[in-house]
Amino acid sequence: MIVFKNVSKSFGNHKILDNINIEFADNTITCLIGESGCGKTTLLKTINRLIEPTTGSVFINGKDISKENVIDLRRSLGYAIQQTGLFPHMTIRENIEIILKLTKKKKEDIANRTLELMDMVGLNASEYLDRYPSELSGGQQQRVGIARAFATDPDIILMDEPFSALDPMTRSALQDELIRIQSRYKKTIIFVTHDMNEAIKIADKIAILNEGHVIQYDTPEKILKNPANDFVKNFVGPKKIWSSPEFIKVSDIMIEHPVTCNPEYSIFYCLNKMRMAKVDTLMVVDDKNVLLGILYADVFTNVSYKHKKAKDFIEKDFLVTHPEESIVDLLDLIDREKITTMPVVDSKGHLKGLITRSTLLTYMSQQFIKGDE
Repeated sequence: MIVFKNVSKSFGNHKILDNINIEFADNTITCLIGESGCGKTTLLKTINRLIEPTTGSVFINGKDISKENVIDLRRSLGYAIQQTGLFPHMTIRENIEIILKLTKKKKEDIANRTLELMDMVGLNASEYLDRYPSELSGGQQQRVGIARAFATDPDIILMDEPFSALDPMTRSALQDELIRIQSRYKKTIIFVTHDMNEAIKIADKIAILNEGHVIQYDTPEKILKNPANDFVKNFVGPKKIWSSPEFIKVSDIMIEHPVTCNPEYSIFYCLNKMRMAKVDTLMVVDDKNVLLGILYADVFTNVSYKHKKAKDFIEKDFLVTHPEESIVDLLDLIDREKITTMPVVDSKGHLKGLITRSTLLTYMSQQFIKGDE
């Protein structure tokens, strides 16, 4: 756990960080993002004491880092930067092993660890270890930079815009690689970026900074759906949620109070309720709001329903979805099964809402209308 308590940083009369209080959870990727000069890189560099706070304290696992030996502190943290930081006169092997040699490990252990690291970042050791950085592409160099950041197996890794100088395809590939590595090794990664798409893609949580303040600190989903203020809304963009549709949940678009009936209701009553509510289906529920089936108006065509009840005509073979399902999965299911109406239920079968093709299309059309006025 990394904790900032009342941290401020000034250069002369210019305050870069203003009373920052924030906690970074273990085993997660947190992205620091904001406009140029907002303080995100300064915030990152206070963690390894490349920059010392003017006031306040930073704690790692409960220890005030200002009281720690600065060399030991930096050796305990991984660090990757935009320019990779590779020594141009050293081979890739030497660039990685220079970090490992500081730990005074045996030569054999260092050699084995170097091979592991190359495999971790998807580079063929026999092909690349004895090359120099200038003989590698920018993406390959950045992979080596990541390998070196992981070399001593640190719990915390700091990354300062490591992919920003790369072309879009290489950048996307390295983002995927970082997600894959993180899913396996579970490090605490603090990642500075100026790209909201990158932050949304890789982060467990995002801290948006402006003029030295943390304006909003939350999951990508909550920031996209509930920006804290106009600054965040404008920074994120009005339609950004549509670039990450997996964050749109069924609960965001469902009809929350679908028209229902009891299985003991007469068909005459049910048909009248459909007419009044201008619907062609009723959700049939029991007294505890557990979904029993669906009543469709078209089943009564040329059928005598005198003295009949809803339970005599309900359809019990139907598909359901759940509030936390993503719109991506929902669209796939509706398209595959050619469904027009889908109840939304919780884990115990209680009716929570209803999805129809018309409500789904209405919601999706907002990406073309909202923000264009």
